[in-house]
Amino acid sequence: MTEPLRRRALLGLAARAALLLLAAPGLGGCAHPVSAPAQPKPKPQLTVLVSGAFEPALRRLAPIYERRSGVHLVIVGGPSMGASPTAIPQRLERGEAADVVILAREALDRLAKAGKVAPGSEQDLVLSKIALAVKAGTPVPGIATVPALRATLLSAKSVAYSDSASGVYVSTQLFAKLGIAEAMAGKARMIEATPVGLIVARGEAELGFQQLSELKPIAGIRIVGLLPEEIQKTTRFSAGLVAYSTQPEAGTRLIAFLRSGAARGAMVESGLQPVR
Repeated sequence: MTEPLRRRALLGLAARAALLLLAAPGLGGCAHPVSAPAQPKPKPQLTVLVSGAFEPALRRLAPIYERRSGVHLVIVGGPSMGASPTAIPQRLERGEAADVVILAREALDRLAKAGKVAPGSEQDLVLSKIALAVKAGTPVPGIATVPALRATLLSAKSVAYSDSASGVYVSTQLFAKLGIAEAMAGKARMIEATPVGLIVARGEAELGFQQLSELKPIAGIRIVGLLPEEIQKTTRFSAGLVAYSTQPEAGTRLIAFLRSGAARGAMVESGLQPVR
């Protein structure tokens, strides 16, 4: 091949190579560009405001429900009542994001009456009882009978109770029923927005009253037992749909799950009695 022919052949090859490069994806050719990998869709989620008595059970049940439904539960704890900023009524008053509330029935009824909970959505879930705890390693006082509980409270140096349903009962009714309201005034105090068990574990109170299900998860305490039945306060905890929720159907499905047999075991293990 002559030199001019060889040059023309090489130029032709170079031209074809340039055309192929221009046609390659992403280089300005007519082929379709490579698309970015599809991003997974975020899971739908429900925000649940829950009182401390039911929170341990809900956290046990959340992974089960999420696997079954594909819905992620955002769990926000707070007292059923009171003026604490973390209390559920205060959160709803501020319009915090929420779809379902679970709290003491009397507090739920007040929220429904105030228009914060959708009327007709209320469903009872469990019954809860009050227990007494002491710091682990300290002497265990007697509370099996009403006289024994009365003597224990009178001899105690300090007593703590919650700012929610159990504490309201202890401070306004229990001490009066035992005839020791005046004697307890100087040494019993309400604990706001903190589990009573933590106060007892730190040695900041000798005795602590709270719902059994709220005391059970706390390390460093010993649960002495439930109050004697004659002076026990059984609280009904219930669920409802937040009136301004944008996901009422999903909230209704969650409440139905919490009332089903699939949720019963976790509730019993948490120290609660499911409502049939």
